Amino acid sequence: MLMKTAYADMTTNQVWAERRRLAALRDPAMMGRYLSPKHYNARAHTKLIASKLTQLGPGGVDRLMVFTPPQVGKSVLVSELMPFWWLCKHPRDRVIIGSYATSLAKKKSKAVRDKVEEHGAAFGLHLDPRDRAVTDWSLTTGGGIKVAGVNSALTGFPANIAAVDDPHKNRKEAESKAMRDNVWSWWSSTVLTRLSPGAPVMLVQTRWHEDDLAGRLLRKEGRVEDGGRWVVVNLPAVASHMDDPLGREPGAPLTHPLIEDDDTTALAAHWQDKRSSVDARDWGALYQGEPKPREGALLKQDQVERQRHFGIEVGRVRRAVSVDPSGGGKDTAGIVAGFLGDDQRVYITHDWTRVMPSTEWARQVCLLAYETEAQVIYVEKSYGGDLSIIPVSGAWDQLQREGRIPAGAMKPWIEPKTARSGKYLRAEPIAQAWLEDRVRTYAYMPELEDEWETWVPGPSESPGRIDASVYLVFGLLQLPGSEQHIGSAAGVSISQASGTQAPGGLGAISLGRGR
Repeated sequence: MLMKTAYADMTTNQVWAERRRLAALRDPAMMGRYLSPKHYNARAHTKLIASKLTQLGPGGVDRLMVFTPPQVGKSVLVSELMPFWWLCKHPRDRVIIGSYATSLAKKKSKAVRDKVEEHGAAFGLHLDPRDRAVTDWSLTTGGGIKVAGVNSALTGFPANIAAVDDPHKNRKEAESKAMRDNVWSWWSSTVLTRLSPGAPVMLVQTRWHEDDLAGRLLRKEGRVEDGGRWVVVNLPAVASHMDDPLGREPGAPLTHPLIEDDDTTALAAHWQDKRSSVDARDWGALYQGEPKPREGALLKQDQVERQRHFGIEVGRVRRAVSVDPSGGGKDTAGIVAGFLGDDQRVYITHDWTRVMPSTEWARQVCLLAYETEAQVIYVEKSYGGDLSIIPVSGAWDQLQREGRIPAGAMKPWIEPKTARSGKYLRAEPIAQAWLEDRVRTYAYMPELEDEWETWVPGPSESPGRIDASVYLVFGLLQLPGSEQHIGSAAGVSISQASGTQAPGGLGAISLGRGR
């Protein structure tokens, strides 16, 4: 009855216009469709971000971080549509728009002011003719916007909400500790001091460095899920965890404003093009939201690149697959393959590392072993002790029953491996072997290279690719420092831990499916 009364004196066109106007108030993405129906493309990722923005405010979220790759519409949504949407709902509020440069923040402020001039009347918004400067303008209702670039002041401007978009200009500035400290000082002494009690803050950025503004805030204040303050939404170009915010399977591409959501082929091709065009470190930081340090890493980029050995045939003495079931990331299994060449070098040929459930990694190991004609599979012993051979052995049998692996294919020996020292001391001799030209890559594996170039030994867990490749090289080169155990569940003989070697220097060998 109320609906009929409200619309009683309206024409059909007026009714539909009013419904569109009310729908625009649901969230900033809906506002974008209302303001520019022919040009604004709301995609799955912008809809998700918009839904998070609606949670800001009293009784809801007061600190929100969003990480996305460049050029996916985050700035338009957060720094233009969100402030206009917020003022439509809270016309008395004062909004801060911050960025690395005042000129960029001014551009966003002007875009919001233009929207008020063109569409504000439909929502009761009117510019105050006495206060229209791009850097600081007001509404007749008392609300308005103030811009702030890093190093600029906000004196005398109490704010009810702040939106900071890309506080770091580029990698050069993000790499500079002095510049990072400068951004932090601006955040601490300028932005936070202007906030009214309970005022929410959103930080939206492309990650550059592990100690950028987002990284430092997370170290100091923590994530909500860990008992901290910040709600964090990381939207990588390619899904990398089982708990992806968009519900994507690992490896699935991120949506894009210029590509339809259901065109996964085009989306995958777009992100693959970006991946092949940028440095591995930039891919991890800018596109995956996972910045990693280089200082103190075991290997340098040029050292790894010198060891690439693509497309040149090498005689293969022994072939192996290695797995780190626990990996260095959530639900990540490190899986690599390689061979010992007739020149006594190890060549790493495959990297199948990815996020996968525990029921899947053993199957992938077996499929890779069959594909590469591996004679031995190395499994980290700490994963269930000597019983770590059971899931691999069982997976091989199951794959044969399914016909994925021929019934007559001989099962590789399965060798649990451990080390007598910690992760750093275990990885250090492999890095040294790399430098001594005893380890080479036989195919382009950017993620594997990147982990060796960026992981810094310390309290954090080493990544799965590093651990898997460490066991591969230890096993194939028979370096000192690793014990070798063979379990009977794979149909092989007992332990070579005492140092006794099987023929050919192997702790255990088999004919496999050898060539």
